[in-house]
Amino acid sequence: MNMIASSVDDSRSRMAAKLRAELARPGHAVDAYFYRSPLVYETELTELVFRSWIYAGHVSEVANPGDYLTLEIGEDSLIIVRDDDGEIRALMNICRHRGARVCEGASGNRKTFVCPYHGWVYRTDGSLKAAREMHMLEGFDATAHGLRQARVVVYMGLIFINCDTDAQDLLAPLQNLDRQLGAYDLPHAKVAHKQTYRIAANWKLVLENYLECYHCATSHRSYSRMHTLKEADHEVADRAMLERTEVVTGVAGMGARYERTYADAEGFGCCVYTSRYGLYDGFLTGSKDGQPVAPLMGQIQDYDGGVGDFQIGPLTFMLNYPDHCVLYRFIPRDVGSTDMEVVWFVRGDAVEGVDYDREKLTWLWHHTTLEDEYIITRNSHGVNSRFFEPGPYHPVFENELQAFMAWYLATLSKSL
Repeated sequence: MNMIASSVDDSRSRMAAKLRAELARPGHAVDAYFYRSPLVYETELTELVFRSWIYAGHVSEVANPGDYLTLEIGEDSLIIVRDDDGEIRALMNICRHRGARVCEGASGNRKTFVCPYHGWVYRTDGSLKAAREMHMLEGFDATAHGLRQARVVVYMGLIFINCDTDAQDLLAPLQNLDRQLGAYDLPHAKVAHKQTYRIAANWKLVLENYLECYHCATSHRSYSRMHTLKEADHEVADRAMLERTEVVTGVAGMGARYERTYADAEGFGCCVYTSRYGLYDGFLTGSKDGQPVAPLMGQIQDYDGGVGDFQIGPLTFMLNYPDHCVLYRFIPRDVGSTDMEVVWFVRGDAVEGVDYDREKLTWLWHHTTLEDEYIITRNSHGVNSRFFEPGPYHPVFENELQAFMAWYLATLSKSL
């Protein structure tokens, strides 16, 4: 845990004053208060994180009845499980008796979830199967004490959860990605590798870093020598790639752009975005040397020199090359630490050691993430200084970051 001194006089009125000050000076980075305050952090979890759609896993990770994986968000835990009827559920990992966690493993297969404290037993659909000796309590209703559940949406093999029972629909907005994301056949892909990087920084600093490429040329040399996104006018360089992408890949609509994110999303926390940008000549994919590292994904017939950029919800992003896909997810763990999970996907029939080498597959984005960790933690040290004075955003490179921050500040303001 990254210990940060907090103000003893923090209050909702102070937060309101800080928000008014930020809204009065758009186009600037925000005050250190928003990265340090436990009150702000708790408000973020309640009003933003737990009301948004978040990537929880891939269908291949819960392929059989009883297969599960756990998802940690802040101090909370959810069990993503395929029940005995084949339905994927998101169960709150909290016994309905006295609150102990009923599942401790990161993944596995269980017929039931048993509370280690007093032995209450839950089925994989969350219903209460047995509550030891509770027949002694007159009127005890087992059907009223199943595990609480979050909403679940499965799209293209990707599992998303939302802890808000009144969450707005995600599937309808996601249909705008059918052609572009569908090209990779993710329902039949497999997770070649995934890794969680614990970053000693507030979650917004980690997300903000992902949302801008102003730092790419100086911080990510390997990435920048391949990807045109490091250029402010990269769309000019991408034009030739976009003109050939449908013919080369064989996928209609492969380069189509769609953007409804943050304040412009079709529902709260239902961000949906895609575009396709180019690689420099001579580079075919995101690898150490820019050369293929796995078989072509899904329907894709050849390398077009492009990469698909996707966003689903406020915290989940993908970079999809013709031969593999890379997913990023950002999860707050406490006011000063964040879990950045990176997932690498390949064709479902690809065999490790034959069709791909895991180290070569993961090299670029593993090393890029380590570089990000370095700059983010130093950003955190500076932001948390009492002498930090926020400066102006870059009008082009940090445009998406400004859109997120405007939505974020508006969300907090509405909560007050």
